[in-house]
Amino acid sequence: MDDDYSQSRFGLDRRVTLAGDFPLAGGAVLPELTIAYETYGRLNANASNAVLICHALTLDQYVASPNPRTARAGWWTRLVGPGKPVDPADWFVICANVLGGCMGSTGPSSIDPRDGRPYASRFPVITISDMVAAQARLLDHLGVDRLAAVIGGSMGGMQALTWAVRHPDRVQKVVAIATAARHSAQNIAFHEVGRQAIMADPMWQGGDYGDAPPVAGLAVARMAAHITYLSEAGLTEKFGRRLQNRDAVSFGFDADFQVESYLRHQGLSFVERFDANSYLYITRAMDYFDLAEPHDGNLARAFAGVQSRFCLVSFTSDWLYPTAESRRIVRALNAAGAPVSFVELESPFGHDAFLLEAPDMNRVINGFLTA
Repeated sequence: MDDDYSQSRFGLDRRVTLAGDFPLAGGAVLPELTIAYETYGRLNANASNAVLICHALTLDQYVASPNPRTARAGWWTRLVGPGKPVDPADWFVICANVLGGCMGSTGPSSIDPRDGRPYASRFPVITISDMVAAQARLLDHLGVDRLAAVIGGSMGGMQALTWAVRHPDRVQKVVAIATAARHSAQNIAFHEVGRQAIMADPMWQGGDYGDAPPVAGLAVARMAAHITYLSEAGLTEKFGRRLQNRDAVSFGFDADFQVESYLRHQGLSFVERFDANSYLYITRAMDYFDLAEPHDGNLARAFAGVQSRFCLVSFTSDWLYPTAESRRIVRALNAAGAPVSFVELESPFGHDAFLLEAPDMNRVINGFLTA
């Protein structure tokens, strides 16, 4: 196996390449597996302080360190870092770019070792459980047999719940924030709009776009998705109907309103750091996510064998993964006899609340981890 710092399409990533077949839930097999990851802190003598952070759809392994592509600070430095609930002085923190991602882990932009060509649209469809299986292989490589905790928000929360179900003897605690046990019809619909925007872009070329990606389609996909991460109250407070650098409407299709300009900026900045095919594959993995489906739709039965303690957190203004989704998980865990705590936090920031300043969330997580 190879473990080094090497050049990827989007910058320098610490990565490990694990030889040997990697079977996927859909029946396909990858001939090898590369995982890009970051670690913070040190594993203690009895390997009991490992914490896995699972990232959301458009994030990456740089949870608490600068992203080499964007030069921005880590995306969860409000939670992970010195003096924070997940302090590397106490915990050995691991965060890996998900399978299917575009920051160094095996994904559509990776080279297929069987023919030396990028996978592109030949990459097999993946699932959340495949992402977790890849993380498990990384932990084996790092010598981590058991995790003190798995923490994730949104898609990261889906991975955290999957860890508890698929690897019950390897997880002591689970923190699942602003998430769900399955993707709703509404969320699948939003994802489909984004995918169709990408595939309708002439530059997509059936996924074989090489160095000329479908940036227009990907930008629109990001704009549509970003709306779901916010709340109506938050948008109104931040933008309202205020005009962008003008005193009157233009009677045209320029960005008259501040909110339009904001969304266009979000779309344009996104295409500089994310791969269009990865967006297709990862959103599809989320759509397929349903913990209860293999158990005849009974979520309590899915949790029957778990050995973890759980902490569920939701936010009042999150309409993408509303509190009702967290309560459904809590009820199923109660039915399965699993220890679980739950809190709904007040926030005007919608789904993105878990990534923003959230002192109440930090207090909840700190208390749960140290209990």
